[in-house]
Amino acid sequence: MLDYVALGILIFVGITIFYGIIVIHDIPYEIAKHRNHPQQDAIHVAGWISLFTLHVLWPFLWIWATLYREDRGWGFNDGKSLKDHESALQKKVDNLEARLAVLEKGEAE
Repeated sequence: MLDYVALGILIFVGITIFYGIIVIHDIPYEIAKHRNHPQQDAIHVAGWISLFTLHVLWPFLWIWATLYREDRGWGFNDGKSLKDHESALQKKVDNLEARLAVLEKGEAE
């Protein structure tokens, strides 16, 4: 009887470890999904590939998933909004058009 209990415990532990590894490898994908990451499908596929490479890629997937946040993107901006950048670019374009008009006027004379 004790042999069957030991066998049952071994099977239970094996199944728990198997599903635990699958759940652990999926953590970066869950982070990416929660953060609305634009490349969450790639992170999910790379997670499955990492499962077959003994989780060598897994730490990099975690970093990749946590780098992106929906409110600030990748975090490489300077704190200005898109409208601020557009208005600055529009000023530069207007300045260049004015300089070009002066140059063209000078050539016409």
